Amino acid sequence: MHKRILLGALAGMAFAASAASAATLDDVKARGALKCGTNTGLAGFAAPDASGKWQGFDVDLCYALAAAIFGDPSKVEFTPTTGETRFTALASSEIDVLVRNSTWTFTRDVDLKLDFVAVNYYDGQGFIVSKDLGVTSAKDLDGATVCIQTGTTTELNLADFFKANKLTYQPVPIQTEAEARQQFLGGACDAYTTDASGLAAARATYPNPENYIILPEIISKEPLGPVVRHGDNQWGDIVRWTFYALVEAEELGVTKANIDEMKTSENPEVRRLLGTEGSLGKMFGLSDDWAYNAIKANGNYGEIFAATIGEGTPSNLARGLNGLWKDGGLMYAPPFR
Repeated sequence: MHKRILLGALAGMAFAASAASAATLDDVKARGALKCGTNTGLAGFAAPDASGKWQGFDVDLCYALAAAIFGDPSKVEFTPTTGETRFTALASSEIDVLVRNSTWTFTRDVDLKLDFVAVNYYDGQGFIVSKDLGVTSAKDLDGATVCIQTGTTTELNLADFFKANKLTYQPVPIQTEAEARQQFLGGACDAYTTDASGLAAARATYPNPENYIILPEIISKEPLGPVVRHGDNQWGDIVRWTFYALVEAEELGVTKANIDEMKTSENPEVRRLLGTEGSLGKMFGLSDDWAYNAIKANGNYGEIFAATIGEGTPSNLARGLNGLWKDGGLMYAPPFR
């Protein structure tokens, strides 16, 4: 093909892709609110408080996104989803983004045609039992009844683990965390299995949490993160880089308390992040202070973690793998330049 014709064709394709990719952002702006899919209720991650306001580690990313887009974190509507309904809600455009402790897997990415744009929590599947059961290892659960949420990777991992260890079990299918709590505490199952973070969050809500132990085995990798639909690159970039802005802020020492002071920093990395130098926001259709607004909503990644699920909260989760790379964790923001 002649070079000029080839360049013209590529330009046309780029224009068409750009026009298509603007759809979700345009819809969100026209609606005046972000539609965020979340959990039906998981303490520390996503649950309404006594006044009905959603709180938690996952929903704080939704607030940050709303702030990045509108300059106002309150412009978000939450849609509770179960393990079985969450991806359908996203694919059907009932929601704009799913931030619901969802595991990034090959088939979800490729076969369901979804994009996991980042990992906001590195997790693994575990088991919780009553101390009265008298077991200290998941390998002691031969013949046990196990509560398991349907439509999840945990359902498949459970089968793999028991098969690999030549153990038997009886699954007790449940749909929501509330149902899991009822069944497990009511004695319908000997053990409950889900992401270890979810187990810690659930145990914190039990009447006598000290009577329950999380067994030591972690039987899977569960990289959890925000999800968008395939084919909308601009929207995927906005969700991805809003999350990374929270991580970068922690790396650079930008907090909710000092962010206004940091806007006058002489550090070019800080200035690019906060929009006082360069025009990063305009590259994907937002104002240049998009990251400033996102961080201002509820703080940087570390602040959000500490306030919602960290040590000292009912979930009492250590940073572990979710610490910054420079502290031995896996959290690492690509360069803002």
